[in-house]
Amino acid sequence: MAAPAPGLISVFSSPQELGASLAQLVAQRAACCLAGARARFALGLSGGSLVSMLARELPAAAAPAGPASLARWTVGFCDERLVPFEHAESTYGLYRTHLLSRLPIPDSQVITINPQLPVEEAAEDYAKKLRQDCLCPSQAFQGDSIPVFDLLILGVGPDGHTCSLFPDHPLLQEREKIVAPISDSPKPPPERVTLTLPVLNAARTVIFVATGEGKAAVLKRILEAKEENPLPAALVQPHTGKLCWFLDEAAARLLTVPFEKHSTL
Repeated sequence: MAAPAPGLISVFSSPQELGASLAQLVAQRAACCLAGARARFALGLSGGSLVSMLARELPAAAAPAGPASLARWTVGFCDERLVPFEHAESTYGLYRTHLLSRLPIPDSQVITINPQLPVEEAAEDYAKKLRQDCLCPSQAFQGDSIPVFDLLILGVGPDGHTCSLFPDHPLLQEREKIVAPISDSPKPPPERVTLTLPVLNAARTVIFVATGEGKAAVLKRILEAKEENPLPAALVQPHTGKLCWFLDEAAARLLTVPFEKHSTL
């Protein structure tokens, strides 16, 4: 099997420089979308270290556009843990506290799970919310049977998982659902909902973000290996969209494929 096309790989000298460039890219992508015919911007966020990175950099990067522009953003989540929003493991809860409280995005345009539902129903409910947004002419996903995010920001685990799509898990074969439940996550908490590969691969732009030496070995596998059973992150190959990788030097240290070295200094 041939190695998948790795996309554009950008390497930064530190996580701080990476975060600043990521925030600028989000702001620029939003501006382009808002200037287009749809005049909406649909952003999908992942948890983990991305929460603090975006909380540190995005408010300042987005501020010049003004509240009227941010009011036309729609924000969803690439996966979510089935815990109360007040729980330390809630991705939405962390973003609400650290980022969304500092951005004037209407609450009605932040699409979340209902954590009080059983996991199967929570996945169906979240999919319904995305499809309702998809079918509403004034909203971000107008006219798309599969929600098409303008920008998805994804992380990657040391095992190669992304969202809550784990190696060798049956959900990697899911082609019908846009959101799937998982009750046996190998990473706690076990119950989660996740976007599926059809949604990830329908996005207009996907950016993977990875930092630290602990990601170096798996990134080499994802970006360079020719594996018969590719890791989940390697299965993200947007059909018509753009794929980018934002890495720091530590995460990229084993790569031999070409990449672009960046510095904001």
